[in-house]
Amino acid sequence: MPFLVLGLNHRTAPVELREQVVFSGTDLTAALAELGKVPGVRESVIVSTCNRTELYCHTDREGVDLNSWLEHWHDLDSSRIRENLYQIEDTRAVAHVFSVASGLDSMILGEPQILGQIKEAYRLAQECGTTGPFLNRLMQATFSVAKRVRTQTRIGESSVSVAAAAVNLARTVFSDLGNHTALLVGAGETIELAARHLHANGLRRMIVANRSLDRAQSLAAEFNGYAITLDALPAHLPEADIVVSSTASPTPIITLEATRAALKARKRRPIFMVDIAVPRDIEPEVSTLEDVYLFTIDDLQNVVSENLETRREAARDADKLIATEVDRFEQQLKTLDAVPAIRQLRSEAESVKSQTLEQARRLLATGRDPQEVVDFLATTLTNRLMHAPSQRLREAAEKGEPELIRAALELFAPHADAARNSKAPSTEPAEK
Repeated sequence: MPFLVLGLNHRTAPVELREQVVFSGTDLTAALAELGKVPGVRESVIVSTCNRTELYCHTDREGVDLNSWLEHWHDLDSSRIRENLYQIEDTRAVAHVFSVASGLDSMILGEPQILGQIKEAYRLAQECGTTGPFLNRLMQATFSVAKRVRTQTRIGESSVSVAAAAVNLARTVFSDLGNHTALLVGAGETIELAARHLHANGLRRMIVANRSLDRAQSLAAEFNGYAITLDALPAHLPEADIVVSSTASPTPIITLEATRAALKARKRRPIFMVDIAVPRDIEPEVSTLEDVYLFTIDDLQNVVSENLETRREAARDADKLIATEVDRFEQQLKTLDAVPAIRQLRSEAESVKSQTLEQARRLLATGRDPQEVVDFLATTLTNRLMHAPSQRLREAAEKGEPELIRAALELFAPHADAARNSKAPSTEPAEK
């Protein structure tokens, strides 16, 4: 089935190199068209994300040079990129695609986003006309396998990012976030990820505090939130049911005094606080306050480590499932080899049937006895269908080709199922 995967990912290449091989949305259509012109490439899909770029190509022979095409397209130095590339073929390549779509090859083990990215890449390739029987079948199998991994293992049950773990802990304190306000301190990647998780869990209101008001406004606007500077923190702390802080401040920015004042203003309604920063953003003494639930980065890392081990166990189960599905896919592929021959045989048989049936109709039109016409139809149809194979078997016998004769005997041996299905319908009246 010559099938190749050529690519690089977060394990094989640094981000500065991965950035250089990204296919943007505007370039991807043109890239697919050009990839299809590479000698030997019959079908192709390009998957390009921030963590990986991979070419999935069904070829008509081995040894197709995808490396040179990728280097030429992105105008890269071959001596630099080739040491970061991997090329996987055939069975291992199918298993790789299944694993990638299932989140087993992702930076965050088990993350579900990659499946949607592969589906989008496949949709675009279909629109560009670069897929065919092989990749269509492979992609459908891939989506089915990824769904089974997600539903039949525990790969996606536990949070393995600090931000997600923080939000899940918040939900243990406030089961419904739809009635609560979160104060996010900072505007870096972790805070942005926390904002996304909170928004996805139905948070009612979000306040973003940052040293740069412009950056705070940019992040807050994405989630219909409200932006403030760090100086305004004490005034807005009483509004917060949830506080997540991750800044680069060398000293705490949420003090014991400010938190005590916030609790008094809140009439002792509890505050859930997560300090992800190192050095810490929240004074450690805050944890002594009765109505504060304070978690540090170490607390969250312990949760993440436990969850990651759960996902690793699930990944081992997923690997077994994928191995079974790869075998099944290869068995299905073998049936594709017989499809052209089956179609040709059926087409020729239909032609013979139509010709013989038309002759029988003409005989009936001339007034010939129907039984005589039926005999003619059966005999002529049998003779015409058996003529070519009979002649070829005689030649095989003359040339000493016993394997062809054995194959014919096996091919045309009557099967019990076929015998049952070919029985003529009963002409006896039905019992009443």
